[in-house]
Amino acid sequence: MCPIRVHWHVKANYKEYWLYKIAITNFNYGFDYSQWTLVAQHPNLDCVSRVYSFVYKPLLPYQSINKIMNTVAVADDSGMFYGTKKLHNYFLLEAGPDGNVQTEILLQKDMNTFTLKRGWAFPRKIYFNGDECMMPLPDSYPSLPNSALHAHQRALPTQAILVSVAFFIFGNHFL
Repeated sequence: MCPIRVHWHVKANYKEYWLYKIAITNFNYGFDYSQWTLVAQHPNLDCVSRVYSFVYKPLLPYQSINKIMNTVAVADDSGMFYGTKKLHNYFLLEAGPDGNVQTEILLQKDMNTFTLKRGWAFPRKIYFNGDECMMPLPDSYPSLPNSALHAHQRALPTQAILVSVAFFIFGNHFL
């Protein structure tokens, strides 16, 4: 069982970058994590541009798996995150909502090796202090909607209601 919760989500989708947010919450009420590490396997960790709060070290002894395999089907690059003693380690001393640390990661886009389709936005595996935390399979993540199609579908009922209300209000004046 994973003694912490890792909340990992895409915060912003810029033209050339993705901005991710990672929050770690302590659920183990009998233990404090004053020295912690978080290892993530994610297909785009070889394109990290900046990590804002945690210390980040890539775990790529040779070169990116993405570039070796030249496909996203088997790509999982790894990286290790940890807090500095003065800034982040003491926040995980407490359990519950107060025992949390968070960071933001800026990842450069490389559409040839990584996209947000089919659950690829999330890591394949997470390890906290060496313990594996279970992750859902990528197929179980909800798909991102096609916003253009859904915006058009939402607009049709709204337009029909507006036309009906306008006809009801102004229709009596013309009869």
